[in-house]
Amino acid sequence: MEADGTKSLANDVANLKIGEGDGQRSSSASPSCPATGGVGTFIASFKAFSKFGDTKSDGKLITLSQSDKWMKQAKVIDGKKITTTDTGIYFKKQKSMKLGIEQYKAFLDDLAKSKKVEIVNIKNLMANCGPPGVTGSSMGGKAASTVDRLTDVSKYTGSHKQRFDEMGKGRGIAGRKDLPDQSGYVQGYQNKDSYKSQ
Repeated sequence: MEADGTKSLANDVANLKIGEGDGQRSSSASPSCPATGGVGTFIASFKAFSKFGDTKSDGKLITLSQSDKWMKQAKVIDGKKITTTDTGIYFKKQKSMKLGIEQYKAFLDDLAKSKKVEIVNIKNLMANCGPPGVTGSSMGGKAASTVDRLTDVSKYTGSHKQRFDEMGKGRGIAGRKDLPDQSGYVQGYQNKDSYKSQ
């Protein structure tokens, strides 16, 4: 019980120290975002994204893939100004596979300086992007369109085309097996049933 109190006190002190360092820059750049609120949510988002996809993570270290997910969700990575290649290069310059909060802030500073982007804007976007989660549309619509495309018999070619009639109904065994003709004529004979018996 006492360890939890000590841990929360240590987190509050860490948040306070980080808030003092960034508070003046963020308040001058965007007056609508209070300094402690923006920094507090940045740290909370850091912890949330560092735990996302890693069941063993304690929220203190973040990987490159988790960072990229966070930046994509916050729309920092847009594919034009900042790309995943850029984040990979500057993340690897930190000489570690996982970064703590201070190293991560240094990574963001390097990235912002090289790409000529305001670090305050990046941090505000990342702080206000919400909790990690699956973004994008639901998979149900995409799966339904895939099933429709794959079951459209008008697009079938070759031997698969012979399995269905013009209406799309399956022909059964006749569409799967080449049944022999029992008429008594050879395969290429053109004048079948033309011989008149006397």
